[in-house]
Amino acid sequence: MSDEVRRLSDELARDPASLVFLPLGEALRRQGQLDIALKVAVRGLERHPHNADAHDLLARIAVDRGELERAFDEWDMVLRFAPGHAGAKRGMGFVCFRQGRLEDAERYLAEALEADGGDQSTVAALATVRRSLGRPLSEMPAHAPTPVHVPPVVPAREEPAWLTHTLRTGEASPAAPAPRTPDVGPRDREALSRNPRALFADLIGDADQTALLLDADGFVLAGAYLAHDGRDVAQEVGAELSGVSDEAQRAMRHLDLGDWSQIIVETEVASVILAPAALGGLLLVAADRAMPLGSVRRFLDRALARGRIFVGGDA
Repeated sequence: MSDEVRRLSDELARDPASLVFLPLGEALRRQGQLDIALKVAVRGLERHPHNADAHDLLARIAVDRGELERAFDEWDMVLRFAPGHAGAKRGMGFVCFRQGRLEDAERYLAEALEADGGDQSTVAALATVRRSLGRPLSEMPAHAPTPVHVPPVVPAREEPAWLTHTLRTGEASPAAPAPRTPDVGPRDREALSRNPRALFADLIGDADQTALLLDADGFVLAGAYLAHDGRDVAQEVGAELSGVSDEAQRAMRHLDLGDWSQIIVETEVASVILAPAALGGLLLVAADRAMPLGSVRRFLDRALARGRIFVGGDA
């Protein structure tokens, strides 16, 4: 049990009616303790049934548990209590996209952007949905920051049943300069026109390696992670890695070593590297153990550059 969870648990025990169950449930969720987080959230809702943030917490936990219908219902409840709640609209857009309901996903994400127009991560998510629909990015709201330009594309023949969703990373200052649009080469432009699940396909080639781009909450933005039986377990991997960036950054601050750049894990069968990605996200690359670590690092660098272009960051 982390110090934060212990402190919040003690505080909740002293005052069971307090709202401290909200940060406690979120801390448990980020640590992957979903069953305990669920119990904390449900008990909190019993005392605060009309609290929008409590329903939002329960929705986030439900997503991590793979309970998308429950998550959608909880976010719908959030909007009953707080109609302008941007996070709930983003979440509903996420669920719709994972279920293949692209038109609904576009509508909810557009509403989220209307409610929080300075959120770069919502811009990136909406752009991804509109690429999947084959719509030009010129349809983005006029007040939104300009995403990376890619030409309109024909919709993919088969949309994946997985999530494209990003969460709030901080409101942009109105006085901030417009982000620089990176130069997008032909290879990257072609990659951006593909289904996001295949964003790194040309970088992977025929090698036994993979790449997965996650947002700050562990939700899958692009890429895939195939298990030995061929199943795509990207969502499960993302849920397990939720909060890794925060933990790494806290450890580096504690040791006064600056910002973290990579975490390398070498097992008997694979080499895995984690690195911070744009908008507070996380990039995971994995390769066969026989591949030289230097080659895996070069693959990581190329995947990071592709990921930055994908979410609209600097190249």
